[in-house]
Amino acid sequence: MRRLLAGIVAVTLAGSLAACGTDSDSGGSGDSGGGVDKVKVGVIPIIDVAPIYLGQQKGFFSNRNIELTMESGQGGAAIVPGVVSGQFQFGFSNFTSLMIAQTKNVPIKAVAAGVASTGEQGKDFGAVVVKKDSTIKTAADLVGKKVSVNTLKNIGDTVTRQSVREAGGDGANVNFVEMPFPNMQAALEKGDVDAAWVVEPQLSTIKAAGGREIASTFVDAADDLTVAAYFTSTKLAADDADLVKRFTEAMNESLQYADAHPDEVRGVLSTYTKIDAALGAKLVLPKWPTQINEASVETLAKLGEQDGIFSGTPDLEKLLP
Repeated sequence: MRRLLAGIVAVTLAGSLAACGTDSDSGGSGDSGGGVDKVKVGVIPIIDVAPIYLGQQKGFFSNRNIELTMESGQGGAAIVPGVVSGQFQFGFSNFTSLMIAQTKNVPIKAVAAGVASTGEQGKDFGAVVVKKDSTIKTAADLVGKKVSVNTLKNIGDTVTRQSVREAGGDGANVNFVEMPFPNMQAALEKGDVDAAWVVEPQLSTIKAAGGREIASTFVDAADDLTVAAYFTSTKLAADDADLVKRFTEAMNESLQYADAHPDEVRGVLSTYTKIDAALGAKLVLPKWPTQINEASVETLAKLGEQDGIFSGTPDLEKLLP
């Protein structure tokens, strides 16, 4: 969920890296008559991807002849072009980033759900927060204020604008400031920004320090919003449908398991993030359904178009599984 556009420009200038494909050693050759496929997945070291790590531990991928390796990226700038070039066979990204890429003719396709909102106001994993003594009481009060997001013109400002509109304010009149999630608490405390759009673990950290949540942005954007997905290149989807099928099956089993075993999710976080056990026990976990809520993605697309996020209209028939 970080800088995507620079990576997309690089992909475009390279003349569509999809032609690079994959080779038999990188997992692009399918089952190879009963052999094991080595698969790299580009992920972001956040709570959202806990299911794939649990699935790896539980053998859901190895049971399907997939030797899984996760490689952390800073966000779409690394992961989307990496998937298209064949550096990764699959990747994880929020849907706004995927739709930005798709409208720029980057050849990608979602293959499995990634993470979803809990759908509960005040009990979700993403929100806008302010200082305890802030005069900002509702999202409508964000009009004319500085709000930090991790990436400009992406899912953060889109859902925040919608929260402002839902509260009766002018969503177009919010001043967004880009900064990494870990820097937002200090910026909020120093008064460099008036509010911060954050996700876990920063959400719980700021609230524990006295911050107040004023809007559950994913909840405001759409009912049961599917926030992100796992995706692949259209080339791999065409060249090795069997591998994609097995990965999707393993991913769905991982999502289902994670959703049913929150304690194990909290336990696995320390294996790939810097979240300590004490903080991990307090975090608001997202939902991990196996089905992409297509209606919610359509709503996200409409909101993004309204806010000028996309260069064209996203073609969800091509993007969604």
